[in-house]
Amino acid sequence: MAYKTLIIEKEAPVGIIKLNRPPLNPLSVELYHEFYNALCEIENDDSIGAIIITGSGDKAFAAGLDVKDVIDKSAVEISDFLWTAPRKAFDKLTGIEKPTIAAIFGLALGGGCEVALCCDLRIASEDAVIGLPEINLGIISGSGATQRLPRLIGTTKAKEMLYTGDNINAQEAYRIGLVNKVVPKNTLMEEAKVLGKKLASKPKVALALIKKCVDNGLNMDLDSGLTLEMNSFTIAFTSEDGREGISAFVEKRKPNFKGK
Repeated sequence: MAYKTLIIEKEAPVGIIKLNRPPLNPLSVELYHEFYNALCEIENDDSIGAIIITGSGDKAFAAGLDVKDVIDKSAVEISDFLWTAPRKAFDKLTGIEKPTIAAIFGLALGGGCEVALCCDLRIASEDAVIGLPEINLGIISGSGATQRLPRLIGTTKAKEMLYTGDNINAQEAYRIGLVNKVVPKNTLMEEAKVLGKKLASKPKVALALIKKCVDNGLNMDLDSGLTLEMNSFTIAFTSEDGREGISAFVEKRKPNFKGK
């Protein structure tokens, strides 16, 4: 499929989706729709085991919503936009079974930050600037930041970022647990690909179940979460790769996982 606002690169076992509206890669209605379609394409590609999300150019991962697409819209029109564009795309991104990595550089503001929050892991370059400045425009985040950010870094720090609208640098993002790693800008994609290949080499069934347990368990009481984990363990243990992994451990050899 041809895309106008994205670049798709497949370097099996890693797939890369680049937001391609440089220099700032603002998130337009068209981009959100194409982003959903790209995720579906990569989700259905069995050669891809991990997905990297990043931006084009060298100034911004994504500098937020393209306000030209929503200015002067009515409440009904805004609601329709939120449900059919960012909500649909971000639900697909968070729900996809394959591990996702945000490779963040430059500006990651507003909706750009929210794209990164939807990913499983985040690597930032040293020049990354991350923030949620919506409060300074008299509005709030509308694509998940008020819900995902507190779950990731805790309520107090999330409120500070959301209330003040102040940006943070890469090192502060690492300190508060917003990103997993900070690397030089010229090695960002190399580091992301190394991590992507490592994740893609893991048994797919078990990896998908871990993602399900962590993400769904956050919204459950402890007893329900433990039950989810036990049921998922049973599925993983009796999967083909689970049987192979245990056998290889007993036989003191390297397992040959087949993704089943």
